[in-house]
Amino acid sequence: MSRRTERVNDLIRDELSDMLLREMNDPRLGGLISITRVEVSPDLANARVFVSVMGEPEEQKQAMKALEAASGFMHRELKKRMDIRKVPFLSFKLDTSIARGAEVLSLLNKVHDEDVARGKA
Repeated sequence: MSRRTERVNDLIRDELSDMLLREMNDPRLGGLISITRVEVSPDLANARVFVSVMGEPEEQKQAMKALEAASGFMHRELKKRMDIRKVPFLSFKLDTSIARGAEVLSLLNKVHDEDVARGKA
């Protein structure tokens, strides 16, 4: 990945995070939503936006539908905010890595607590 692509990835992530915080009023986006990373294609035509949504699977599904529905609006806003010739079209992907990490951490804590209870720690 080129340095330019990395900068565009970071800029898009920052701008989209700001939009989610300040401009998105869809009730389906009510939970904790984080943009974990953005991957722009080398030709800057498309960008995959990885999103972590904390909540139940149904809430995650609704949030992803809301983001897909808002992708056109977000694309237009990025055109206004970013000073680059070509703004990529957005597609959103659910990123479950944060939830998986929390689950693993919880299991490790449980094992540790059991070891402490047995006097092994």
